[in-house]
Amino acid sequence: MMALVFKEEDFKKLSKVLGVPAKHKGNNIRFELESRGTQRKLALEIYPNIAIGNRRGNLVSVYTPNAHLQLHFCSGFVISEMLHEVTFIGEYNGKLSGLIVEKEGGCSLYANVDRKILSGDFTKLGPEIMLSGIALSLTETILPEKKVRVKRKRS
Repeated sequence: MMALVFKEEDFKKLSKVLGVPAKHKGNNIRFELESRGTQRKLALEIYPNIAIGNRRGNLVSVYTPNAHLQLHFCSGFVISEMLHEVTFIGEYNGKLSGLIVEKEGGCSLYANVDRKILSGDFTKLGPEIMLSGIALSLTETILPEKKVRVKRKRS
């Protein structure tokens, strides 16, 4: 996937869907979410273009009272205003990892999901697999097309 370069406009869009301001904190941008009704609380931090090992990329971190999740080399994101959430993705060798952050403080992580199941028939998947395919399927709009290899018969 092409490298994502976060821009100030992106942080404004994220602020709008998450309903909280973006706080610039040195080398990261932080969003602090809290839902009084569900008593959920989390912090989302985006570290644009930082050193990750001997390469540079985007790091997305989520901190909750009970967990710390990271998505290395975030290559894109999709905002769903209808669902009030944002899905950050990274792809490596046809496998997707997605980190979904909800306005109400919920968070989900799907790692090493086979890209093929995003556009397949969800009814043929087991329920434990179906959820990841459905959750990440909205990212297909930002994924580059895969080249299809055609096998030829030998005469």
